[in-house]
Amino acid sequence: MNRLLYPLVASALVTIVPFLLTFEKGQDIIRGLFGFEEFFLLMLFVFVKDKIQACSGHAPESLRAICKSAKQSLLILALVIIVVALLAVAWLDLQNLLAIKGWSTGWYGVVPFVTCGMAIAMMWKVKPFSMSAISFIVFVTLITHLFAYNHYAAQPLSQFPVVDYMSRMAPKPVARNDLSESFKSKYLTTDSASITRNFIDTARTNVVVLVESWGVPLDTNRFVEQLRIFDGIAMQVGVHHRMYSRTRTAEREDLIYMVKRDSTVHRDTTFLPQVMQSRGVKTLFVYGGDSLEQMRNRYIRNTGFGEVLYGAVNGGPWSDRESAKLIDSLLSVQDSVLRFIAWTSRDTKFPLHGFKDPYKIDVAAVNSAYTERLAGTLQLVANLAKKHPDVRFIVQGDHNPILSPIKFQEMFYKRWVPFVVLN
Repeated sequence: MNRLLYPLVASALVTIVPFLLTFEKGQDIIRGLFGFEEFFLLMLFVFVKDKIQACSGHAPESLRAICKSAKQSLLILALVIIVVALLAVAWLDLQNLLAIKGWSTGWYGVVPFVTCGMAIAMMWKVKPFSMSAISFIVFVTLITHLFAYNHYAAQPLSQFPVVDYMSRMAPKPVARNDLSESFKSKYLTTDSASITRNFIDTARTNVVVLVESWGVPLDTNRFVEQLRIFDGIAMQVGVHHRMYSRTRTAEREDLIYMVKRDSTVHRDTTFLPQVMQSRGVKTLFVYGGDSLEQMRNRYIRNTGFGEVLYGAVNGGPWSDRESAKLIDSLLSVQDSVLRFIAWTSRDTKFPLHGFKDPYKIDVAAVNSAYTERLAGTLQLVANLAKKHPDVRFIVQGDHNPILSPIKFQEMFYKRWVPFVVLN
C-alpha cells in the first residue's frame, strides 16, 4: 500500500504547493488534490530507476537478466527524460495558476524545482510496480476521478496541468451562442418555435418560406444588407432560436399548430396544413429536390398537405427561381380559393454547388457564393411579396450554415435564425 501512497503524496506535493503559495482570500479556483500526470511520471521514474540499478549489479540476481536486452545508457536517458517531463509538467501547472492571477513568474520559478526535487527524494527508496500494474493503476485512477467528479465537481481528485495548459493556449472560438445586447435591442428576439402559427393570417392566402442555411450573421451590417432586399414591403423582422439544427426538424416545427398529450401521455401533434384543409383551404408543399432528401417522403404528407410537389419527379431538380415561378403562377390564379403554400428553398444548401471537395475549399469563395445565392433567393421572395400584396409571406431560416467550412460557420450565431413577415 505504501508503494501507492508515496507517489500519490509526492504528486500532491507538486500540485498543491504552488496553489497554496499563490492562494488569496476569496479566490474561487477549482483544484485537484493530486497531479494525475505527475503521479504517472513518478511511478515511471521508480520503474526505470530500478532497471538501471539492476544493470549496475545492485539488484537481486533475478533482475540482472534484464540487462542482456537493455543498454544502461538508454535507461539513463529515459530517466533523464522522465525527470525533465516532471519538471515541465510542474512548470506548466505553475504557469496556469499565475495566468489566472495575472502575475509574472518572478521568484515562483524556483517552486517546480523544489517540489519536484522533494518528490523524487520521496520516491527514491520506493519499490517499483510492473509496467502492466502502472497502466492498470493509471486507468483506475482516471475512472475514479471521473466518477467522483460527476458527484462532487467542486473538489476534483486529480489535476491535469498539461491538459489545462493546452486548453488555455488554444485559440478561443468565436462566441456564437448568445446574441449581442445591441442586436437584441434592435430586433424582436424569441425562443419560440411557433413563428408560423403566430403570424399566419387565416383570412387570406399564406406562403411559408423556409430558406436553406439562412442563419443570423455575427456582423449586423450583413444582416441589414439582407433585410434591405425587402425595402418597400410592410414587414416585421426578428430572430428565433432553433433547438435542433436540422432542416426536417425545422419543416415540422414551423408547421405545428398544437401539441397535446392524452391520458396515456401519448403525444398527439396537430399541424397547420391539417387545420387549413379542414377549413377548405388548398394546401401545397413545394421542394425543388428529391422527396428522399431528409426523408420528406415519410413525414411531409403526414403533416396534412393536400398536394406535394418535388422538382426531382417533375422535370427537375428545380432551382429556387423555378420554384418561385411555380408559386407565382398559383398565386396569380383568379379565384376566391384561399391557399396555404410551404416552400423550402435549395440554392443555399451545403455543400454549395461547385464546392464539393471538402479539402480544397476557399472560405472567401464560399462566402461570396453563399452571399450571392442567398440574396437571389430572398429577392425572389421579395418579388413575390411585391407582386401579391394580398398574400401573407412568412420567411425564416431552417438553421445556420452548419455543413459549411468551420471558418465560415464562425461568421454566424449558433442555432439562431432570422424570420421576416411580409404583407
